Amino acid sequence: MIIQCAIIFGCLALGELLVWLTGIKLPSSIIGMLILTLLLKLKIVKLRQVERLSNFLVKNLGFFFVPAAVSLMLYFDIIKAQWLPILGASAISTILVIIVTGWIHQLMRRI
Repeated sequence: MIIQCAIIFGCLALGELLVWLTGIKLPSSIIGMLILTLLLKLKIVKLRQVERLSNFLVKNLGFFFVPAAVSLMLYFDIIKAQWLPILGASAISTILVIIVTGWIHQLMRRI
């Protein structure tokens, strides 16, 4: 389990380092996941080396949303006052994401 943590947190640390060195405007956690994906695809890291910890994290994913949900409660007054624009922006962005995803899927199937 320690090796699995070291691999996953090592990829996160590499992501942090890359963001710090290059100033890329992406979250370091995303860069770290891309690094881990690359290492898995290149078979530098074997799936069995990170599978157990990854399964544990996925099974408990909902737990990681608790801090964000609790902090949302601080802004209930703003949400209550602006619920219509929030709902509209959410609906429009969802529709746009579905449309763009469909277009990209169709484009990729043609290739």
